[in-house]
Amino acid sequence: MFPKTGRPVDEVLEELEARKANDVDWRGGKVFSLAYDAGDEIHDLAVEASSRYLSTNALNPMAFPSIGRMQSEVVGMMADLLNGGPEASGFMTTGGTESILMAVKAAKMRFKAERRITAPEMVLPTTAHAAFTKGAEYFGVRAIRVPVGDDYRADPDAMAAAINDNTVLVVASAPQYPQGVIDPVEAIAALAEERGINCHVDGCMGGVTLPMLERLGYPIPPFDFRVPGVTSMSVDLHKYGYTAKGASVILHRNKVLRKYQTFTTDDWLGGFYASSGVLGTKSGGPIAGAWAVLQHVGEEGYLRLTKAARTAAEELVAGLRAEPGVEVLGEPEATLVAFTVTDADTFAVGNALFARGWFCDQQGPPPSLHCTVNAVHAEKGSIAGFLEALRESLAEVREAATKGEQAPYASLE
Repeated sequence: MFPKTGRPVDEVLEELEARKANDVDWRGGKVFSLAYDAGDEIHDLAVEASSRYLSTNALNPMAFPSIGRMQSEVVGMMADLLNGGPEASGFMTTGGTESILMAVKAAKMRFKAERRITAPEMVLPTTAHAAFTKGAEYFGVRAIRVPVGDDYRADPDAMAAAINDNTVLVVASAPQYPQGVIDPVEAIAALAEERGINCHVDGCMGGVTLPMLERLGYPIPPFDFRVPGVTSMSVDLHKYGYTAKGASVILHRNKVLRKYQTFTTDDWLGGFYASSGVLGTKSGGPIAGAWAVLQHVGEEGYLRLTKAARTAAEELVAGLRAEPGVEVLGEPEATLVAFTVTDADTFAVGNALFARGWFCDQQGPPPSLHCTVNAVHAEKGSIAGFLEALRESLAEVREAATKGEQAPYASLE
């Protein structure tokens, strides 16, 4: 019911704080999904920077040139990180889903203009993010998903067989979300280059992490704009960039490709209208928050945070592989780890972990639990506690032969 009278500020804030009582404690090191934390200093900076620009509107950088400048600088930083070169350009979006939507839209519009394709299709592995299917539905592009190999990486031969004259886009992930492995970007991008179509690399999870791991000496296969045929990439700053929510970047190899993402019109009585993404009005807060955190942390800080997260992920993988009845899926190459239980109901184990205060994604097929390991898990020393809780949960589920239903990764309620 709409309130008839206002309430005191302190009272409203007190209720807000109370309402968080049943939310997962994402800053306590027991949550392996949805939120990322690199400590109080970075969090507080993101809050402060975002609040200073909370009510600004990134729709019109002429009115708010500071927002336009920060967006340009953030995009430039990501282009530098991903070896985009001087021609690379892009925009900030509100998250990985919007970045992916814009990649789908750009591919559709490019080949509608250049080849008059009216029934566009895209070819992608079954491990590519659900947002591509969302983009297919939104923009009228048929999504053709092809099986992956036993190692959960995309199969370039299967993708090649699915490409036809209506194909406008092929997709690779670095890494893909479900098992945390890196697709063979070079082979997939070569398919795109040979046929003159778009290739999008979803780096939402790895766009910051993989360049840092490479600098740290880890063997990372080529995945960015150094690979011929890659036409666009997405990278989420509010994941392993540890910025405030609502901050992602989509990069195109050049401005010619970028133009197909944008929307312009003067077909109304309000004058010329242009937008770079799904939203019109959008707060400058996440843009300012992202710029501030990137400036504060810098490469040195991200090397430290990435090393911490990767070390924690390696500790987790080793602990899981030492546990009878637990199987790690694939060979995790970054900071994402998925595992299944071979002698008990995997989702029941996930529920038992949740009852002990630990939150993991539940996904499948195959039925598995997914851990997005980040800096907070290193800071809090979470892995040992998680493995102990897992042992307790396994024993409980095995003894009771409990069955569980898969909890959703995202839901409407």
